[in-house]
Amino acid sequence: MRGLWTPAWMARHLLALVLTAGCLALGWWQFSRAADGNSISWGYMFQWPVFGGFVVFIWWREVQLARRKAAGEPLTVPEPPAAPSPAVPGAPVVLGRPVRVAVETAAGAAPDPELDAYNDYLAWLTANPGARPSDYPGRITT
Repeated sequence: MRGLWTPAWMARHLLALVLTAGCLALGWWQFSRAADGNSISWGYMFQWPVFGGFVVFIWWREVQLARRKAAGEPLTVPEPPAAPSPAVPGAPVVLGRPVRVAVETAAGAAPDPELDAYNDYLAWLTANPGARPSDYPGRITT
């Protein structure tokens, strides 16, 4: 399996090994500090090995993805099956994307000048995509 023994993968293996060993060493260091009376080090003593475990998890996942890619297996997650119609009794409830409902203001409501100024500012930013906020000329009157 040449794919995992290229120079780039050798650097990744070495990096994972160094990071894991470093996290475990820092956990041991925090244990020695905690044994000397530093009470906050008890939490760090457990935290560093968790970080080392995370490094191992990410390394393992990347190795598995590289092996699947070399074997020609698809790397994407398969699409979930279509949700059954809600008319079927006992069917699970499936939540879709949230629906935004437009809220209408009261007919006699006074206009909000701050909201109008903000909407003008957003319209200006949309019309000038490369501009910085400090380039805004002020209230746009039409």
